[in-house]
Amino acid sequence: RCSPRRGAAGCPPAGQVRATFLRFFQERHGHRRLPSAPVRPRGDPRLLFVNAGMNQFKPIFLGTMHPRSELAQHRRVVNSQKCVRAGGKHNDLEDVGRDTYHHTFFEMLGNWSFGDYFKEEACSMAWELLTEVYEIPRDRLYVTYFAGDSSLGLSADEECRDVWLRLGVPASRVLPFPLKDNFWEMGDTGPCGPCTEIHYDHVGGGRNAAALVNQGSPDVVEIWNLVFMQYSREVEGNLLPLPQHHVDTGMGLERLVTVLQNKRSNYDTDLFTPILDAIHKGCGGPRYQGLVGDADVGRVNMAYRVVADHVRTLCVCITDGVYPGLSGAELVLRRILRRAVRFCSEVLHAPPGLLASLVPTVVEVLGDAYPELKKNADQIMDVINENEAAFMSSLERGRRIIERTVQQMEPSTNFPAEVAWSLYGNLGFPLDLIDLMLEEKGISLDSAAFNKLALADAKRKAAGPQAGQLEDTNTCLDVHSLAQLQSHNVPATDDSPKYAYTLGQHGQYEFSPCQATVLMLYRDQSLQKEVEAGQRCGVILDRTNFYAEQGGQASDQGYMIRLGQQDVLFPVESVRHCGGYVIHEVTAVETLCAGDQVQLFVDEAQRLACMTNHTATHLLNFALRHVLGDNTEQRGSHVTAERLRFDFDTKGPVTVEQLQQVEQVVQDVIKRNEVVHMAEVPLTLARRVRGLRAVDEGYPDPVRIVSLGVPVESVLTCDSEAAMQTSVELCCGTHLLQTGAMEDLAIISERQLVKGISRVIAVTGRQAKQAREVGQCLAMEVDSLSLRMQQRSTSIPEMQNLSKEVGQLTKVVASTAVPQWQRKELQTSLKALQRTANTAIRKLEMQKAEEKAQSVLAKHCNGPVIIDTVPADSLSILMKVVNQLCDKSPGTSVLLLSPQASGEVLCACQVSKNCLPMFSAADWAVAVCTQMEGKAGGSPVVAKGSGNAKGMQGALTTALEFARSKL
Repeated sequence: RCSPRRGAAGCPPAGQVRATFLRFFQERHGHRRLPSAPVRPRGDPRLLFVNAGMNQFKPIFLGTMHPRSELAQHRRVVNSQKCVRAGGKHNDLEDVGRDTYHHTFFEMLGNWSFGDYFKEEACSMAWELLTEVYEIPRDRLYVTYFAGDSSLGLSADEECRDVWLRLGVPASRVLPFPLKDNFWEMGDTGPCGPCTEIHYDHVGGGRNAAALVNQGSPDVVEIWNLVFMQYSREVEGNLLPLPQHHVDTGMGLERLVTVLQNKRSNYDTDLFTPILDAIHKGCGGPRYQGLVGDADVGRVNMAYRVVADHVRTLCVCITDGVYPGLSGAELVLRRILRRAVRFCSEVLHAPPGLLASLVPTVVEVLGDAYPELKKNADQIMDVINENEAAFMSSLERGRRIIERTVQQMEPSTNFPAEVAWSLYGNLGFPLDLIDLMLEEKGISLDSAAFNKLALADAKRKAAGPQAGQLEDTNTCLDVHSLAQLQSHNVPATDDSPKYAYTLGQHGQYEFSPCQATVLMLYRDQSLQKEVEAGQRCGVILDRTNFYAEQGGQASDQGYMIRLGQQDVLFPVESVRHCGGYVIHEVTAVETLCAGDQVQLFVDEAQRLACMTNHTATHLLNFALRHVLGDNTEQRGSHVTAERLRFDFDTKGPVTVEQLQQVEQVVQDVIKRNEVVHMAEVPLTLARRVRGLRAVDEGYPDPVRIVSLGVPVESVLTCDSEAAMQTSVELCCGTHLLQTGAMEDLAIISERQLVKGISRVIAVTGRQAKQAREVGQCLAMEVDSLSLRMQQRSTSIPEMQNLSKEVGQLTKVVASTAVPQWQRKELQTSLKALQRTANTAIRKLEMQKAEEKAQSVLAKHCNGPVIIDTVPADSLSILMKVVNQLCDKSPGTSVLLLSPQASGEVLCACQVSKNCLPMFSAADWAVAVCTQMEGKAGGSPVVAKGSGNAKGMQGALTTALEFARSKL
């Protein structure tokens, strides 16, 4: 075993350190070992990435998990969690590389107790692992505890202090600290509690380093934080004791490995050294030396750290379904990738492709702990390479935009903030690069205006989707109310009646009525026995046939009536599941009391539409895998009565042929009118099904299996491959009983959300038929336009009208609900028609221009200047006449005016190159158009403008005088 006092030889590799931690809690202390959750958060819109080990256990702390779910069975748990801290509240991105310990990706080792052990056992286990298993010298360790806070009425955590003293930690090393250091909170509200931290002194040597704890010293660092969740912070700010106590601990693997391998920098451990070696090999520059600050000349060492850290983050995120994109986590990942690419090219002078070439090394370092990395290595490299190429292209475009803007700017002015913001937001152009390029040109950015735009954007995002996703205080039970319901033995809601429906004799769906008792009412985060008329509240019943929003399916709507009061309807607006209870959001039209008997009526049309679209979603999932391949994984879905949305992995845009094939597969199953089989089975049995489709979410046990066309018993048979040939999914949603009722399915939209993930939107039944009918009508309109185009009119106005019609029809095709394959076909046809129309117009204009030029030339012979008026339908034709004249008479300068029926006069001119620089076309046009109270502009060679017909005669005189003065 390695002791920190010995040399590097024999120190444990990072993989062994991680495995030792997991094995210690699993084998010695009966913890259940869980795999890491993906870094894409599950069901938490407030988080960009999973940034702590506890994220996946939030429903336990809040008490909102389903009582039959796997989460609800956990008592003692251990894992190593992949975490990303970049963007949002925890954002280490800009610090990465500057020092030797910040990271965007890190691994969090953690052990948890959910209502099981507490302070005594948690501290004892931690001390045992560190001092006896890892053999860290006790005289290097210091522990902190919560000193209390009088403003919150909290006394010091003396219970925790006494535990450490009993474990033999000297009193001089057990240190009290205030709220900001030793009190942990999940957020502004929710579970929280005092914590105790274990700190390590890198120097040692028998000294007392207590004065350096929590002082930001690089010599004394925190290695483990043990949080004791015993309170809940309420909306008002006060703290209430939690009904159940939990333990949540977190220890960064990178920092622990640094200690155990006798290093002072995380980057000197074997988690990073193979990657740093691969960077050196790839760029051929000087080796990594661990330098920081002024000592790091040219920021070469910083670049090594940035690239090594960021490529780990990219590998983990892309594997877990987060791809570089334009918003949210995807936007943050794009910035990480682009930051790494810039350091590769600008500081390390590496050839393109270095970043992707590091992926096999990252997989070698992390692949045993996270096998999903091995499976996705090729895809990770493809995504990195494609995004690197796109960034290089964006940089080139950004440079051109900056050059053009600078040329057009007035002297001594700041660079416009709007342009800088567009470069930053749309092209992903780094701000520091904008500043650098402007500095080279001696120009500065209008920082105040830029910051104003950034602030406005931040406010807009803050008020965006997340604002609408804040939990409703009437439908999401707080942890205390849940505990109160359980302590009063209020039974969980029996929602099995939501599946109580049958097919009638004539194929219509019949939904069984449901009678229930009001058990409790919930309003403003408190349980109530009575709610008065006009008040909005959550109604908890003993049973319900309403479907609560789950698994991507929207909740039912409908109403309830009190038995004996048929004429008083209580509308049910939404339905939520919370900790086993189903909460119906209702606005009371009369006083509603616990104990009331009610009858429930689901909006049958809305429910049936949701059932149809949910079954269609399963069918679509199967069809996409069938057509695009078995690697097509679901990334998300949402089902409403109107339509269904489905997100999935893809290597590129889906082709017209593939979309048609997918629709055909679905329609074949619809025509066969397959039976939809549904049954509840034990979760362990369900997970063994070959070809089973399940998304990354917690399922209850037993779980519901939905199988199209094959009985569930057949699917469960050992070695059965039935699930490979049809749709078999774990699903709690409501479904059709036979596929025929779907009638039809049309995919009306398909687009890439980010590189690697596509989203389709589809409609079913009458909406699908309507989409097809509209598509046929639009196809006929396109055919009609095509025929008219083939007739080759010789009239410019007629061709311009046709071109306009093509443009209008293009907009209609883009915005109307039609099958997506047909939209793509029509758009291709319309693009070709637009090109044909534009070419025809140009040819006709050239013909007209040539005729007019011949006429003018015959009139003026070959003089040095031609000034005249000619009829022309547009400025484009007038300009072409001028060009033709100058081509036919190379030494001549030409200015033509063309009066229009509207009273406007068009002006176009071109100056012979022989007359430059004395004679400028732009100055000539400005002088003439000013005479007509108009405007003009252009270059020294060609210019154009317009003015008022009243000044035309004077303008002709001015044109001649100006030309004479210059020639």
